[in-house]
Amino acid sequence: MEPFEFVNFTLSDPSLLLSGATNMNFSLCSTSSELACPSDCVMRSPVANRFLSREPVRFDETWKKRKYFNTKKVFASTHIVPGHLEDSSSIAKKSLLPRREPVERLGFVRTLLIDNYDSYTFNIYQALSTINGVPPVVIRNDEWTWEEAYRYLYEDAAFDNIVISPGPGSPMCPADIGICLRLLLECRDIPILGVCLGHQALGYVHGAHVVHAPEPVHGRLSGIEHDGNILFSDIPSGRNSDFKADKESLPKELIPIAWTVYDDTGSFSEKKFSTPVNTSLSPSRNASVISVPETLENQSYWPSPHVDGKQDRHILMGIMHSTFPHYGLQFHPESIATTYGSQIFKNFKDVTVDYWSRYKSPSLRRRMINETANMQVPSACQLLKELSRTRNTGNGSSYNNNNSSNSLSTAKKNGVDVFNLVDLAYAKPDTKLLRLKWKKLERLVHKVGGARNIFMELYGKNRGNDAFWLDTSSSDKARGRFSFMGGKGGSLWKQLTFSLSDQSEITSKHGGHLLIEDAHGSTEKRFLEEGFLDFLRKELSSLSYEEKDFKGLPFDFCGGYVGCIGYDIKVECGMPINRHKSKASDACFFLADNVIAIDHQLDDVYVLSLHEVDTAETSFLNDTEEKLITMSVTPTRKWKDQTLPAIDSSQRKASFVPDKSRVQYINDVERCMQYIKDGESYELCLTTQNRWRIENTDPLGLYLHLREKNPAPYAAFLNFSNANLSLCCSSPERFLLLDRNGMLEAKPIKGTIARGSTPEEDELLKFELKLSEKNQAENLMIVDLLRNDLGRVCEPGSVHVPNLMDVETYTTVHTMVSTVRGLKKTDISPVECVRAAFPGGSMTGAPKLRSVEILDSLENCSRGLYSGSIGYFSYNGTFDLNIVIRTVVIHEDEASIGAGGAIVALSNPEDEFEEMILKTRAPANAVIEFCSGSSERH
Repeated sequence: MEPFEFVNFTLSDPSLLLSGATNMNFSLCSTSSELACPSDCVMRSPVANRFLSREPVRFDETWKKRKYFNTKKVFASTHIVPGHLEDSSSIAKKSLLPRREPVERLGFVRTLLIDNYDSYTFNIYQALSTINGVPPVVIRNDEWTWEEAYRYLYEDAAFDNIVISPGPGSPMCPADIGICLRLLLECRDIPILGVCLGHQALGYVHGAHVVHAPEPVHGRLSGIEHDGNILFSDIPSGRNSDFKADKESLPKELIPIAWTVYDDTGSFSEKKFSTPVNTSLSPSRNASVISVPETLENQSYWPSPHVDGKQDRHILMGIMHSTFPHYGLQFHPESIATTYGSQIFKNFKDVTVDYWSRYKSPSLRRRMINETANMQVPSACQLLKELSRTRNTGNGSSYNNNNSSNSLSTAKKNGVDVFNLVDLAYAKPDTKLLRLKWKKLERLVHKVGGARNIFMELYGKNRGNDAFWLDTSSSDKARGRFSFMGGKGGSLWKQLTFSLSDQSEITSKHGGHLLIEDAHGSTEKRFLEEGFLDFLRKELSSLSYEEKDFKGLPFDFCGGYVGCIGYDIKVECGMPINRHKSKASDACFFLADNVIAIDHQLDDVYVLSLHEVDTAETSFLNDTEEKLITMSVTPTRKWKDQTLPAIDSSQRKASFVPDKSRVQYINDVERCMQYIKDGESYELCLTTQNRWRIENTDPLGLYLHLREKNPAPYAAFLNFSNANLSLCCSSPERFLLLDRNGMLEAKPIKGTIARGSTPEEDELLKFELKLSEKNQAENLMIVDLLRNDLGRVCEPGSVHVPNLMDVETYTTVHTMVSTVRGLKKTDISPVECVRAAFPGGSMTGAPKLRSVEILDSLENCSRGLYSGSIGYFSYNGTFDLNIVIRTVVIHEDEASIGAGGAIVALSNPEDEFEEMILKTRAPANAVIEFCSGSSERH
């Protein structure tokens, strides 16, 4: 091979490749603050002649270009300089390679899991928790200094192996890879598995080169062939293609162990509906892969594009170090679509057990109690320091410096994580016992003319002011069986409106201003330093209940907080600063003590009332029952008589105006695709707003028209008079549900196509969506993201996907929907479950943190309540929230409709614009019809 050299360039291909090099001497970060190879440059052979610039890039100049990474910590490995790769630190000089001593096999394996700011890390966490026998410790790649890592790895011997997660960016960028490079260089005597970005880092530190892959691979599936390495034990190989790697094609320290099967890349449906022979399906989803260079089987150095949808060469998918117990996998074994993914993690456990069974050093094998391996960032570091006083000398036998053994016997196996720590950080407030009274009115819904008539009778006379209606159009329980409604009144009733402070635009602080109004009109103002979600968590934890009060109800909402959370509340969920300020409130809720529930399947009506234990019951139950019974024996009233303002002729001719033109939106799509090609994201959910100034419009009348034209399972009407705000929502998507059994459920939608004009065309379009590789890639990546989010708060091993890529049909569109479920940990609060997953992954992309940063830099205004959630938090600890899409937000006489779509490597910019328009069509047409007077006035 020809010699390699440094070449600066701007990434332009879909993904990255590692290629081989010999006798490389290079610098990751020099002490002069100059990067010879930052994220925008690579090393590769000059024969490729693909990149133009050869000028070195200054470290500070590189970072100025990446303005959307304002909050990212920079971990610069300044100790890695030319000539120091093999023996750069005093730790390396101590010769940490263990002595050969026989030792009993480990009963459990303790993993240090390095999170490279990825959104799939907790899928690995869930798998390792069940396979290893104890959950891993999860830290971000800039969470610990090297000195802290050394202490836990060597002085305390707290871990048996290390797993390096996937992540956005490049192993050549210090901020993207953090401490991982040093771990790979220094920890030669600890088993390490690198996944995707971790795999590339393993190749990079040993002299391989990072270059672009030939085509998009995010979310796509490939068959894998392997050489029988122990990492692939009990996993069938793909087709035998006599693939052999020349030793000169990679650095001598690295050995190829797996690669893609020849002519075997395609979509989920192609794999699902075919019968592959001995093929392990694996999504190669990150923006980087390792390619085998030209010396292999006379293949060209650069893989050629797909021919008829199939790849015509091999891509290296796995490597191992020749002498260290280090392994790398380019594909994602943690993905829901990867066959034998769990077996790979089991095999890595076996590698670890076998390694420590054959090699032992007393200084390395002192073991801490396994409870110390149950903690996650950000408090893991401090807790490890505190718990390091408790040690044991062998697997299963322990002692405590404080002579206290009770903590060992009572410690929970699933340990403490960041969300436990949030809940434990506050003393439980004094609780207020609430009692629930309810009545069931059987077979009444049809008699009174349906849910619409019930709402109008009870709350329509006031035009729905300060009322809510969590509506559904379906009798299918899986798509919304129950509707809930309520209004002002009751001794407990409150209206809460919250706006983030201006600081959220410039810092990570997320305090804000809260206005509270009670049923008597009294108001109270507060500044919430810790934000709204923390306030809501405390409020819910202050309510107690007796389970017998609601045991006989077939639904979970029995009163509590009902309202909406805006997209910008993401700053309270670990997301970066808000670049734009919402015009409307960021969160609005009612404390609803009087509720009507409608069972659309059995036609029953339930009347519920909450009150404090020492407060007399109200007359709400009897009064409401009397009204509804009266409705059932009198002719059904048609609500056409409301006095509504006239619509002037100028409004009849007007319509929605998009914030961005077609050209601007398409340009943004292309920029998203460039970020994806550069490895900064796998998928970006780009959105925009469409606005119309409409004065004196009746929001309730508009909603009644919308629910007729575009019924949806997670629809809603909300009116908050204090905020001058109404929401008319026809959402088909559930964000997150928690039932009384502790089961969490998400139902992400990714993939949408319009209905056909004939039954035959409709079926063809439905089938087209089902087989669309692009839409499957979108859906698969978001499913893995939601599995990750639920994995943060669910019991190890409980997260599962009962339905993957089902196609559901609605009035105007077909959509691709998946279902993700998991059992909530008992010590996690409902609000912390929401915090772990908000904003919904279907509205951000993956990895979530980096994607949100990029989207904030592209979108020119706040999303406001669009992309947030509407729903309830019941006083009994359950909740159900939707995703705010297909929604008209009316604030201060302006109607806005947000819409967008997921951008992936396979996207077509013009098609993405048309999809955005399609998603606005139903709500926009409803508004236009209503305001033009062409709809029936209610």
